[in-house]
Amino acid sequence: MRCQLTIAYRVEKLKPSRKLLARLPSLALALGICGLTACGGGSSDPFSNPPNVSNPTVVGGRALSFAYYQKCINPIFLAQLQVQIGSTTSTNSCAGAGCHDSTTGTGGAFRVLPNAQQVDLSDPANTPAVIRNTDMYKNFYSAQAAVVIGSTAQSRLLNKPLVRGVLHGGGLIFANEDDPNAKLIRYWISRPAPAGQDEFSTASNSLFTPADPKVGACNTQ
Repeated sequence: MRCQLTIAYRVEKLKPSRKLLARLPSLALALGICGLTACGGGSSDPFSNPPNVSNPTVVGGRALSFAYYQKCINPIFLAQLQVQIGSTTSTNSCAGAGCHDSTTGTGGAFRVLPNAQQVDLSDPANTPAVIRNTDMYKNFYSAQAAVVIGSTAQSRLLNKPLVRGVLHGGGLIFANEDDPNAKLIRYWISRPAPAGQDEFSTASNSLFTPADPKVGACNTQ
């Protein structure tokens, strides 16, 4: 009986709000429309889909000089260099078997084709399409992939042989950035071709003295 009285009391308390209850469906619809508008629906039609999202156009990245690579950088990977692993000192080539050789190397993604031939960039027959099919270009492409263009501090191609903040199974190759080969790599990384120009840009001839990749010396500063 006590329970029945309580129920009856609660029903009576709700009686003054029945008109409000009758209006709830229309209020809910109005609130829904406002919610849709606030969430990005079109201002003229709240039930329409939001505008299409368009990603910004990606500006082409900078490229490093192919001419400087093949004359000044690729020879580093072929040279017999001193290697320091712990207290052991030995001599080896980056392109050697067990290191970065393209066939038997175990040195990660960076690969070198030891027998890649230099490309005569003064020959009109060597168009960009032709060069990009050569072994030298494969070496260039692999090396550039280990680089953050313009940033020597973030480039594994330089950090690994320096054992600078990263492990290198091949050991310490360059004692510091003053090593002549480290200077060449650092110079190459920090001087990409002008924005909008590719790896064959003649603007990169300024990396040589005189400014001719065929006869010029490799700059390092």
